[in-house]
Amino acid sequence: MSEMYKKEVPLYGDLIDLVSDVNTETLAQQPEIRQQLEHSGELTRLNMERHGAIRLGTAAELSMMRRLFAVMGMHPVGYYDLAPAGVPVHSTAFRAIETESLNRSPFRVFTSLLRLDLIADEQLRQEARAALDQRQIFTDNVIDLIERFEQQGGLTKDESQQFVKEALETFRWHDNTPVSKTLYQSLLAQHGLIADVVGFKGPHINHLTPRTLDIDTVQARMQGKGIAPKAIIEGPPKRDCPILLRQTSFKALEEAVSFQNAEGGYDTGHHSARFGEIEQRGVALTPKGRALYDKLLNQAREQLGGTPNEHNAAKYYQLLDSAFEAFPDDYQTLHDEGLAYFYYRAVDDGVDMSTAISDLDTSASQTETAKQAIADLIEQGAVRIDPIVYEDFLPVSAAGIFQSNLHDEKQSDYQGPSNQQEFEQALGAAVYDELALYQRLQSQSLELCLLALDSKA
Repeated sequence: MSEMYKKEVPLYGDLIDLVSDVNTETLAQQPEIRQQLEHSGELTRLNMERHGAIRLGTAAELSMMRRLFAVMGMHPVGYYDLAPAGVPVHSTAFRAIETESLNRSPFRVFTSLLRLDLIADEQLRQEARAALDQRQIFTDNVIDLIERFEQQGGLTKDESQQFVKEALETFRWHDNTPVSKTLYQSLLAQHGLIADVVGFKGPHINHLTPRTLDIDTVQARMQGKGIAPKAIIEGPPKRDCPILLRQTSFKALEEAVSFQNAEGGYDTGHHSARFGEIEQRGVALTPKGRALYDKLLNQAREQLGGTPNEHNAAKYYQLLDSAFEAFPDDYQTLHDEGLAYFYYRAVDDGVDMSTAISDLDTSASQTETAKQAIADLIEQGAVRIDPIVYEDFLPVSAAGIFQSNLHDEKQSDYQGPSNQQEFEQALGAAVYDELALYQRLQSQSLELCLLALDSKA
């Protein structure tokens, strides 16, 4: 997919080169970051890490997409309703859910389902639904292979190679559209994302995203590479100990397309939707940490009194920095105050830990006695904590990326309740709770850590 996207969007290759250069410099200049990535097993996956984004139009497309990603061990994690932020979709992220699987295959696809119910114009809504009902975004061969995987519990090597070839066709860019220019422009007037979903033969990859260790440097250097960045880095401010997710991108390309007309030919036009995105990932936050993050982010945005953009960027960054002074910026405090998730690692330093270990019961590791015993082990150097990287997304940030790259920085007003139940019905499965997954990873690491210490006691 990466190679296909580089051919479709050559600027993406330039972005990959820039991010790779910045990562190499950062690792050389900050050995503590290299050590942290080595401890967590992330160093080997850094330069191959990607997330992509696609947009689907119907429940049937979403259900089959879930089955397609299941072949690759990717599962729906999290529910995101972007309508309150002015984008008429709700979404999930397909990814692996175990640490070993993530380190081996660190790929995510943020997958959005268009909410046709949010189109106020009844006639336009019916025309959009009719256009979507006429398309088939999956090849017959990939559907056969998905069914074979489900029946056999796997695919042979030859079948797997054929699956990759066939699956790629779903995500390929097609510049001949199945809709008229008139319908496309009506959809565009409603929202750029609606036109992007309904107006094309399938869910072309809108962006692939490399992971950087220093997003501020990448943002600063993009201009010098002839890449025009968006005005605002979405997410939390720059910190010594990164949290959650920060994102930026280059603005959407204007690409030539041909619209089907009544005479059986095509009318020329253009479309803007595909762009290049970069991300910097930090530690995953607990419910307590996430509540504090949301509170401080909302505080900065309310004080700004509008949507962050190129005209108020400096003021917004100032407000954001000020608000987040209330968020601790060292890993030990984040751990001690229960704001973030961490891996626990046993350190072989020859200290007798038998007394401390006897106070611990991994099944009750959240009791005050257990927490104090863990704190003592960390203080004495028998246990090291490493941040668990945040693997998921932020609705406000995702909406900001979408809007800026669809040339739609105005705030659309979509009234309608969030509907996770409807989304999961279309998906054909419940989404995983991302916070529960992080808690499980932390608990598993603590259990393994204590077993390792107990064997030395």
